Amino acid sequence: MSQPVMRITLAAGPNSELESFALRAALENFGAKVDMHWIGRPNDLIDVLSGRNRGETDFILLSFHGEEGAFLMPELGEDVYEEGEPRGAAFGADDIKRYASLNGVHIICTGCTLGEKKVAEAFLETGAISYTAPDDYIDGNASFIFVLTMLYELVNNSKTVRAAFDQARSIDEETKLFQLYMQK
Repeated sequence: MSQPVMRITLAAGPNSELESFALRAALENFGAKVDMHWIGRPNDLIDVLSGRNRGETDFILLSFHGEEGAFLMPELGEDVYEEGEPRGAAFGADDIKRYASLNGVHIICTGCTLGEKKVAEAFLETGAISYTAPDDYIDGNASFIFVLTMLYELVNNSKTVRAAFDQARSIDEETKLFQLYMQK
């Protein structure tokens, strides 16, 4: 069996199932190895970001909804949360700084407002090589086609992250909402 051309960890947040299924199918068709993680509680996301529940990966693709620079999480009943688990409907920059360990990984997020500078800086501070996400409220179809195009360019055309980002961002006005932040 030949080696996959890229290893992708795909974390599917609440109410992002259809996008996640479609991305996984397309990425596997491109030849990428995709490891799925279904996020139902904050500790599930922490396990992916911290590396506790993540194998070797080149990219972490976070298929989530976002609002005001935070990942939207399900609110659980008080008796359901585990000890020390973050509570509430938002998982933001402070949570990323507290829990993530992302050395050598590229991050792409699909959710609205997750490309805000404070979120990007949190990912970069925890070791991500690059961070890509929309910095405003974006149409879901535009987010999907942006991610698909960027990863297509990386996998099939061997473009750099910057060149693949520029190609994907050039599709239309909506895809221009995506921002790329890179380690200096």
